[in-house]
Amino acid sequence: MTDLTERQVASLVADALALRGQLPVRPIDEGGEHLSWSVGEWHVARFAADAGSTHRQRRELAVRDLLRDRIGVALPRSAAAGEWAPGLAFTVDERLPGVSAEARPVSAAGERDLAVMLAGLRWVPTSTAAALGVPTAADRDLAELVREAVAAADRLAAQDRLREECDPHRLDLPVGVPQARVLLHADLKGEHLLVDESGAISGVLDWTDAEIGDPATDVAGLAISVGAPAAVRIAERAGCRADVVARGLVFARCDTVIRLDDRLNRDDDSPEPLLRDQLARAWRPTQLDDSRARRAR
Repeated sequence: MTDLTERQVASLVADALALRGQLPVRPIDEGGEHLSWSVGEWHVARFAADAGSTHRQRRELAVRDLLRDRIGVALPRSAAAGEWAPGLAFTVDERLPGVSAEARPVSAAGERDLAVMLAGLRWVPTSTAAALGVPTAADRDLAELVREAVAAADRLAAQDRLREECDPHRLDLPVGVPQARVLLHADLKGEHLLVDESGAISGVLDWTDAEIGDPATDVAGLAISVGAPAAVRIAERAGCRADVVARGLVFARCDTVIRLDDRLNRDDDSPEPLLRDQLARAWRPTQLDDSRARRAR
């Protein structure tokens, strides 16, 4: 794919929004499968790179419209959409207020917002989501994931590249097995949560990876983005069962140590400071860990 130039983006957006003049545009350096551009003060334009990302972008627009009045948090609206080249889609989204949860902490009000979102997702009929093309995810092999995470932690500890926060006992939780399947965001990292000045959630971005699957997946995303204790509070307020919450914590803890190992020992260019922050958040002790410790005594 040939990268779009600033002039091309400005022209495409002006035509899509039926503007007489062109708004200033600048690229957003966030990687991923779309070319993303900031457009003036109030819009973001995203251009699909190939047929697969075109399909996911169009599905995302449909998912956002499905969820807009169901989950209690603001979602971006598409002000215009079309094709920027044959078979390649683009959307011009209205920008939501707030900053990333990586830059501003989520308050108690924000935790309530996220609990409403999780509860709302649980009540969306999965058949309705499937009809939009939302895929169903396979269950993760938890035993294999834990083995991989322990090996990664041992490797990093032997290299003196792991801090003390990874207590292996925090993987020993009553995780159960997946039962219910629900609609998931499936990528609730901090940059996809917008937070206002009060710490409330002002928007949730990037529903491209939405899927039907184990509700523990979104609990894991919250543990990584807002910290394990907050994720437990949010999930319990949303009505998640204890085994779902525990499984989400184990997913998050395994994933973060594996990703850090990939960054330090394999060909992975993810930013190390962010990976370490995510790991530290996911491995914070929670009331579930305290309960496990009491049972072990």
